[in-house]
Amino acid sequence: MLSHLIYVSNRLPQCTQQEIDKILDACQRNNKNYDITGVLLYSDTKFIQYIEGEYSQIIQLYDKIKTDKRHSNPVLLTSTPIQKRSFPSWQMGSKKVDVASVDFKTKVSDEDRRVFDSMLAGQPGSDTKAIALINKFFK
Repeated sequence: MLSHLIYVSNRLPQCTQQEIDKILDACQRNNKNYDITGVLLYSDTKFIQYIEGEYSQIIQLYDKIKTDKRHSNPVLLTSTPIQKRSFPSWQMGSKKVDVASVDFKTKVSDEDRRVFDSMLAGQPGSDTKAIALINKFFK
C-alpha cells in the first residue's frame, strides 16, 4: 500500500554538510531500487524527512534511519496511506532551512507556522497539514 512517513530528529554537531551530502548521495543511489521518494529538510540542529513508497519499504528504511549516528531522538510524526505521491520523481529532494526564520516558497498562515513549530517539537499532528506544509518548501 502506498504510504508516507514523516519524522523529525536532532542533527548532531558532528553531522557536517559533507555528511548531509553523503546522506543525499545514498538516497539517490538506493531509494530508486525500492521505489522510495521524498524530501529532506534540514537545519543546523534538526532534520525533518518526508518519505513515500510502499509501506513495508518505508518502515524498513525508517528502522535503518533510526540507528544513524548523525542524528538523535528520531520521532515519527505520521505514517498513513496516501492516494498519490507528492514527490514522484525525487529519490530525495533537499533544502536547508533556518528554523528560526523559515523561507517558504508560498504564503503561509499563522496556522502553518504553528504546524511547523509542532513538527520541530516532535508533536504528531494532522497528516494533511504536515504534507501540505512540506510541499510549501518545494512548490
